[in-house]
Amino acid sequence: MKPFSESCIQNQEEICEVLQKLLTDKQHVLEIGSGTGQHAVYFAKKLPHITWQTSDQKQYHQGINQWLSDARLDNTVKPICLDVSKDTWPKQDCKKYIDVLFSANAIHIMAWNNVIDYFNYGTKLLKKDGLFLLYGPFNYNQNYTSQSNADFDQWLKMRDSNSGIRDFEALDQLANENHLVLIHDIEMAANNRILCWQKT
Repeated sequence: MKPFSESCIQNQEEICEVLQKLLTDKQHVLEIGSGTGQHAVYFAKKLPHITWQTSDQKQYHQGINQWLSDARLDNTVKPICLDVSKDTWPKQDCKKYIDVLFSANAIHIMAWNNVIDYFNYGTKLLKKDGLFLLYGPFNYNQNYTSQSNADFDQWLKMRDSNSGIRDFEALDQLANENHLVLIHDIEMAANNRILCWQKT
């Protein structure tokens, strides 16, 4: 049986509407943390001009491959094994074609050192003017944007003390250190946002 995430169903249409606007001139997405593979299939179908490269830790590959196999899309690529801090990232010559890095609901389940590695290694793969996109909940000025986010953050920390909702300002500083400039901060449903940086 294929893995299934209800949250993917709930947010995929809204995220896709944003991606359709932002990625009109892009060609190759590397998704970090593809999870079940549902987003990859949905977005690739809606964005046929995009080649969607999936990635995640090895234990998630079987599920991702099931979704990709059933969808039979020409523009999806089987997952590469990628723990952002432990595995070898694709070679830097990939930046000849990788023009988008995308993650949904991944940053808050990573430890902060993993987030740092994600930015440090990931941005090296991006072409000039490439986009770095994050979807999920974020804090601003170290404050929660809603009570539901505060409750979610508490649940995350009980599950893993190294995880938690990240502060926008810390992420933006990390982005700037890696030659990324914020071009969009888009409000989404359920107190989520899409942050979009561009490589200079």
